[in-house]
Amino acid sequence: MTTRAPRRLPAWIRTRPPGGEGYARLKGLLRARGLATVCEEAQCPNVHECWGGGTATVMLLGDTCTRGCRFCAVKTAKAPPPPDPDEPEQLAATIADLGLTYVVLTMVDRDDLPDGGAAHVARCVAELKRRQPGLLVEVLVGDFRGDRAAVEAVLAAGPDVFAHNVETVARLTPTVRDARCGYRQSLDVLAHAKAHAPGVVTKSSVMLGLGETDEELEACFRDLRAAGVEVLTLGQYLRPSAWHLEVVEFVTPERFEALGARARGLGFRYVASGPLVRSSYRAGELFLEGELRARRGEAPPAHAAGPTH
Repeated sequence: MTTRAPRRLPAWIRTRPPGGEGYARLKGLLRARGLATVCEEAQCPNVHECWGGGTATVMLLGDTCTRGCRFCAVKTAKAPPPPDPDEPEQLAATIADLGLTYVVLTMVDRDDLPDGGAAHVARCVAELKRRQPGLLVEVLVGDFRGDRAAVEAVLAAGPDVFAHNVETVARLTPTVRDARCGYRQSLDVLAHAKAHAPGVVTKSSVMLGLGETDEELEACFRDLRAAGVEVLTLGQYLRPSAWHLEVVEFVTPERFEALGARARGLGFRYVASGPLVRSSYRAGELFLEGELRARRGEAPPAHAAGPTH
């Protein structure tokens, strides 16, 4: 493998710039309510598709993280501004205005807060559920420094999907992620979430193109399954700036498909694998909505995706 990223993106991961009526409407509504989204902060390549279709992943606790992972475009600081106490209400009002049936909430790491921000996340989930009891809520959270009580606080609010990303294989974790993160720490968070709330769907994501091998990826898949993870997304790492880690390899769609098939063979309920797949991925969310509503005895939505993506 090369050690320097190619200068041009391959054709299979080029995307069109964001725009359109749906994009403009959602951007205006989020701005008016003072809400941040990981779609913009992390420079997601799918923002045109998701925002154009009226969906977004809201980032809680502000737009500034206390950690400095070398793959992430979100800005960092040792002491970000305090959380907005009105965020749960503003969030619930925005989601109600959008008429969504499934929402994804993510967060910045807040090591400056005693509980890592868990109580705030729980308040947001609880307010969404209070305002729209039928709403399905997915939370994509940090590791809370491995604090199991913080994990339990989020779960007590009743999210339908609990997601936390290992991001990369064990060997690369010290290079790719902040020193306060940890591969085993992330696995423990996922395992504890499943053990504490067996009915919640657990989910994780891995980036490709950082120098990992197929053998390391399979070991990671097995570790995630051992932790009870049911849903897995695999996507291409894209370098946000010259200050971030270089791309070692642009993984072909064919290899993504082969890795996705290998993961499905290990028993994941759903795997989304492709260059532009991200941890918050619309096809996966549509599938999960269908699954969760079926578990409740409700008719699955007509737009639900199938399980073989």
